[in-house]
Amino acid sequence: MEERTLLALMVFSSLVVLAETVAQKHPVEIYSLHVDCKVTSRFARTLITSKIVNRANESREATFEVELPKTAFITNFSMSIDGKVYPGIIKEKASAQKEYDTAVSHGHSAGLVKITGRKLEQFHVSVSIAAASKVTFELTYEELLKRQLGKFELLIKVRPKQLVKHFQIDVHIFEPQGIRFLETDSTFMTNELTKALTKVQNETKAHVLFKPTVDQQKINPEFDETLLNGDFVVRYDVKRDAAAGDIQIVNGYFVHYFAPQEMPVFPKNVIFVIDRSGSMAGRKIEQTRDALLKILQDLRPEDHFSFITFNSKVVEWKSSLLPATAENVASAAGFVQTLSASGGTDINHALLTAVSGLEKAEGLPERSVSMIILLTDGQPTSGESNVEVIQENIQKAVNGKYALFCLGFGFDVSYKFLEKMALSNGGIARRIYENADAALQLQGFYQEVATPILKQIEMQYPENAIEGLTKNDFKLLFEGSEIVVSGKISNELDLLPVEIKAQSHSSDLTLKEEANVKEKEQVFQNQSYIFGNFIERLWAYLTIQQLLEKSISAQEEDQKTLEAQALELSLLYSFVTPLTSMVVTKPADQEQTDLASKPTEADNEKRNSVPVGDAYKLRSASLPGRWRSEPPSGSNKKLLSVVARQRKKMRAQPVVNVHSQLLLQLPKQNEIICLNTDGKAQPSVNLLSDPEQGLTMTGKLGDRANRFVQFEISYVNPPAQIHISTDAIVLCHNNESTRLPWTESATSTIQGLSISVEKEKSVTASLSDTVTVKISLMKFPEDFLGLHFLNTDRFSDKVSGALGQFYSKARFENNSNMNQRADERLLSGLQQGFRHCLPWHPPGQAQEAPAGQVDGEAVQERLEA
Repeated sequence: MEERTLLALMVFSSLVVLAETVAQKHPVEIYSLHVDCKVTSRFARTLITSKIVNRANESREATFEVELPKTAFITNFSMSIDGKVYPGIIKEKASAQKEYDTAVSHGHSAGLVKITGRKLEQFHVSVSIAAASKVTFELTYEELLKRQLGKFELLIKVRPKQLVKHFQIDVHIFEPQGIRFLETDSTFMTNELTKALTKVQNETKAHVLFKPTVDQQKINPEFDETLLNGDFVVRYDVKRDAAAGDIQIVNGYFVHYFAPQEMPVFPKNVIFVIDRSGSMAGRKIEQTRDALLKILQDLRPEDHFSFITFNSKVVEWKSSLLPATAENVASAAGFVQTLSASGGTDINHALLTAVSGLEKAEGLPERSVSMIILLTDGQPTSGESNVEVIQENIQKAVNGKYALFCLGFGFDVSYKFLEKMALSNGGIARRIYENADAALQLQGFYQEVATPILKQIEMQYPENAIEGLTKNDFKLLFEGSEIVVSGKISNELDLLPVEIKAQSHSSDLTLKEEANVKEKEQVFQNQSYIFGNFIERLWAYLTIQQLLEKSISAQEEDQKTLEAQALELSLLYSFVTPLTSMVVTKPADQEQTDLASKPTEADNEKRNSVPVGDAYKLRSASLPGRWRSEPPSGSNKKLLSVVARQRKKMRAQPVVNVHSQLLLQLPKQNEIICLNTDGKAQPSVNLLSDPEQGLTMTGKLGDRANRFVQFEISYVNPPAQIHISTDAIVLCHNNESTRLPWTESATSTIQGLSISVEKEKSVTASLSDTVTVKISLMKFPEDFLGLHFLNTDRFSDKVSGALGQFYSKARFENNSNMNQRADERLLSGLQQGFRHCLPWHPPGQAQEAPAGQVDGEAVQERLEA
């Protein structure tokens, strides 16, 4: 009996342990996740519902994390806790930010949306829920699917991070033109998961259902790990019969889709302008070579092409454009394979040379399309470096005759600069992400623009009958893409006429069509899963997108007007756009406010290094009382003392303070000297000036300590100043200032000048072919700043200043006639009025310190720590 009781207790105990183990594994369980997407005539509305239960015996944090397409606008978010709903409220961004800043000042939490890749951005929110409580999260977003390479693509990111008892994806598609083909794809699909996927399709409707069981979701039957981690993609295209496209009408709003079939392709005249500056070295230039070699194979025989490569200098492959014959393509491939990277970045000269090449080209087909494709990974550092001047120069030179496409490789580029330049010249900008597939990204972009079929397209509608017409004139139409125009029918029309004028390769086209308004509106009646006002929302979505795009290249006053119109529509139709934000409220006992703001690609510079605030953007503002450099004084050269110089036979002096401020690697010497300031020195110090490097540096001493508390670094190209104090780092460029605090790591780039802050440790300023400056934040015994130079062989003979004198090549030329006594006189001259000696042996050359002196490597270790 006792044995049975003991056995029963053991089994019961095991069950309790097992239950606790399961609860510990996922105490906060997603027990239902439903993605419901309705696509009506390309316009998609997606609702994601996540239901979570806290199975722990204490309060836990429940997290809702969704990745949605960058092209989508969030329209609604809410969470329901114990029957009470907490909605998201969409407001003007400035108003929402003010509310958010108030919450942050009371210790509440951060922003909710960030960019996570080429196509996606992430929405993330967390809330604390009591033991045994449930929370339901709902997020809705809308987007207009864009036709690329002959198909529409709906992307759903699947990443529950645990097994989900009720998991389901529903995609309903209704296309009145008819569905030509439908396919699904997934990065995680297995044979077992394929059984959970069903597709039902008729002439105009389709339903895709993915509903895997818990067992089907498992990587391994023995482990509770989920397979569902990746992309779920639905692709389709529609049938096209009418030559003038298809018009659809609902509740007084119309949308017109135009994508003509079987049109001859224009011959292209294309100049590839390729950055080969030093920052392109390594993987980037290799991927660029790989992509260009494949692009060369895609050129059509009737195309003409050429290459321009640039760093500080601009090199033309040939003096004129050549036809894409097999011989010329082979010759170009040989040229591409020789591309290497070094030097600066002269974007202005390179693009002007490309425009000139198109201007003087002879023998080009009469009906053809000319374009320039620029690929760069940095900002202009050579020649003209003012981006506004460059934009003006290029727009004036192009003069509407050619299309300019700008590809920004990585995150050191100013995407805003490239985007404005492209949009002002009939093209588009695209960021190329530094991934393994960068070469494929480059090829993919080229394929999108490789087949122009129409140019100078005008979509004309009756002026007195249409309001709020979206963009209706287009420079180019490429094979596999689609033109979309929308507007509101203001008068009682029975028929809506449309006339399309365009140029094709063979002739000038005029296409006409009339849409029967009542018949068109009947098409969308009684569609149970179609949201009835979808064309009105499509019109608002498209209008906002185009207003924001237009504002990028507009003058300041026009920009304000365009943004005001976009803001009004964003608020009216509840879209989270770059001009609005969603304030997310929480229960009273938790952080009260979170903020969802939509980031743009231009905000996405150095995304992993930038604080998480408003759309990850480092704010720029004009700061009062900007620091000014004081005139250098004659006594500056006597400010610094040589504390120690590593020589085989030189004995060190006693050390007063081991925390040296200035560490200098001497040119042409395997030696480092450490410098401290003298108490009798002037407060403003001209530390360094090198006119050939375009670099100047000054410093300021603290009031109560003989230590530097401020430095100012000035660059000529780009024209920028970096003000560093023990409080913060301030970047000044083009009359704007950006403040970087010491309390968080961050990186900012100004036309190739990279400023990188390591949290509470150091700031490094680096520029191609220029000396690198590193300033450390020291905290012994009071806050002060230390200084170190890297790449000192780049100083010129003309370098001067209190520190510059040590780097003059003339002073340190190896001279066999310079004896030790002369060397000692030089040191003596530098040491007038100096104090504090510190020996510092370079790594691997440590010497035993005499009694009462400090070992150099020990000091070095302290400094590095």
